[in-house]
Amino acid sequence: MSTLFIADLHLDDSRPQITTLFERYLASDEVRRADALYILGDLVEAWIGDDDDAELPQRIATATRAVREAGVPVYFMVGNRDFLLGEDYARRAGFELLEDGTVHTLHGRPTLLMHGDVLCTDDTAYQTVRRQVRTPEWKAQILAMPLEARRAFAAKSRAESRAHTGSTMEAIMDVNAGAVAESMRQAGTTRLIHGHTHRPAIHHFKIDGQSAERIVLGDWYEQGSVLRVDADGVELRGLPTG
Repeated sequence: MSTLFIADLHLDDSRPQITTLFERYLASDEVRRADALYILGDLVEAWIGDDDDAELPQRIATATRAVREAGVPVYFMVGNRDFLLGEDYARRAGFELLEDGTVHTLHGRPTLLMHGDVLCTDDTAYQTVRRQVRTPEWKAQILAMPLEARRAFAAKSRAESRAHTGSTMEAIMDVNAGAVAESMRQAGTTRLIHGHTHRPAIHHFKIDGQSAERIVLGDWYEQGSVLRVDADGVELRGLPTG
């Protein structure tokens, strides 16, 4: 049996082939026979609230609910694009919500699970915005807006995010090694799985003399990406759309 991880799908109507790939993968034998499926944030390009009446959130919920009804737990952790996702949608989608920084034992090994954005501490501008938009007051203010106003706000926020990404050095937007080590120390783990940076890789390093491992999940812009963890180890691979 295996445990599966995906993140940074950024599902959006502009890339219907990726939504189809997501639905096809969730219906596959690999997923339906897994111990669990973890989605570590940024499932969609922009989440405007659990009351969104668009087709895409309904398609996602249908696909994930089917996995849960097949007996496979579906764990979901919000990212920086879908942090407004709440309990109502989680129930409809069959999600078990996870806090960022949760530790789960995978095949006998305690593993720290994160979306990954809080580790990018060198990007001070992003961290300032993140602290602001995660407050209950800010979220309540946004969710009180009409749906169309929220859609317009989400489009504006995406444009601002693209501008920030385009004007910021790549190294600044990557994780900070010190932040990684400190998070793992606090969690008491030597393995971390996260997304957010869109730089899929398995990094081996030392923390206080102990061997440690950081696994970065890939994004789903051009193809899919999945991490498979089982008793024999880990496998990080792409999923072609064709």
